Amino acid sequence: MAAHRRTRQRSIGGNTARTAVTIALAGAATATAFDGVGHADPQLSPTQVKAKVDTLYKEAEVATEKYNGAEEKARTAEKHLRTLRDEAARKEDRLNSAREALGSMAAAQYRSGGIDPAVQLALSDDPDRYLDGAAFAERVGTRQSAAVAGVRKQLREIEQLRGAAHVELTSLTARQAELKRQKKTITGKLEAARGLLARLSPAERTHYAEQGAEGGQQRVSRSSTRGPAPATAAEAGTSGSTGTTAAPTSRAAEAVAFAYAKLGSPYVWGATGPNAFDCSGLTQAAYRSAGVSLPRTTYAQINAGQRVSRSELQPGDLVFFYSGISHVGIYVGDGQMIHAPNPSAPVRLAPIDQMPFAGATRVV
Repeated sequence: MAAHRRTRQRSIGGNTARTAVTIALAGAATATAFDGVGHADPQLSPTQVKAKVDTLYKEAEVATEKYNGAEEKARTAEKHLRTLRDEAARKEDRLNSAREALGSMAAAQYRSGGIDPAVQLALSDDPDRYLDGAAFAERVGTRQSAAVAGVRKQLREIEQLRGAAHVELTSLTARQAELKRQKKTITGKLEAARGLLARLSPAERTHYAEQGAEGGQQRVSRSSTRGPAPATAAEAGTSGSTGTTAAPTSRAAEAVAFAYAKLGSPYVWGATGPNAFDCSGLTQAAYRSAGVSLPRTTYAQINAGQRVSRSELQPGDLVFFYSGISHVGIYVGDGQMIHAPNPSAPVRLAPIDQMPFAGATRVV
């Protein structure tokens, strides 16, 4: 606050100060745009707007996959932390019981008086009975030593668990910070994209929404892309209008059928269903419906099965795009896939050649 007061010294006149602030704010408005997109940009053509929006969506998708990965790791760290804390609590309960038993032994020893054994033998009216008692006391001492050793061992184990929990907590904190950073990046990119799209006329925005990313896709309604609903899971590999390629396995067929059923569902970053998806969330949900567990992110999903070439694609294969493996769809045959493109378009059917192909995986 003191720094703000110094900038308003009387040596600068009121009008001059207001002018300086206005200039500063104007400069800031130009400089703080996301990736060069700002309110002070010159008038852009619809084509230029589309290109910038496509770039922003791709950058947001990269950040979304990083967010998904950090979220998955944060959940794992949180689960592991709970396990460690539960185990430490159970060991502390056992430690408390051992300490109580050890205390009872110590109290009994104190009550015996602690007289020298030779003196007790000399004063005893019944030496045989005393010797029997001494042997029992020796056994008690052995048990007491074992109890002490057991307590020490439990203490070491608890300290190890606490150390592991501290490491896990540090990891969790780092993952949570990563989540916040990626969320800020994603929302910034999407807000910038919305700002650019707002410059277009309603007709231009509609035209953009009807086009896929990279400008190569024409939007097709659910009824025209899906064709007759698959009668069975085995028929779900049918691509619709131009081919009858069947999925190679029942699980692949079920995943394809799930994807067809979700045509028209909205894209929401970080979503895995049941009614909204991001790209890897859709493929994960599709295979989850078939009883197959896939990793959360695109760059993990590409390694979740057998790699196949583009010429070997079959319905149910996962197809990946861009050098950073930042986008994924589920292949349905005839060069087509179903994918969740970006916030401007719902889950839809699209040609796989509309984006730079990076690889494919057959889930086995």
